[in-house]
Amino acid sequence: MLHHILVKWNEQVDDKASLLPGIDTLFQGVLNVPGVHGVTLHPNVIDRPNRYDPLIRIEMDESALPAYDTCEAHHAWKARYGHLISKKAIFDCN
Repeated sequence: MLHHILVKWNEQVDDKASLLPGIDTLFQGVLNVPGVHGVTLHPNVIDRPNRYDPLIRIEMDESALPAYDTCEAHHAWKARYGHLISKKAIFDCN
């Protein structure tokens, strides 16, 4: 399964690119979750008001989703970056 997290930063974020290294490092921690096989961070290359910002793509077994939801990296993501998010979309597919 592919688990996608699509994020729109709020107006507090002036330098979107500066957030990417920390997000990439943080999400490497989900590779410790059994059943998670890969993670990639895709920055948006077109900066317009009607665009979202980064896309985080996690390749995992569907059965790994509950463990991912409770893992340290997922909680750290919410704690460190949640206040900077104005919108997000979650999409899962095969």
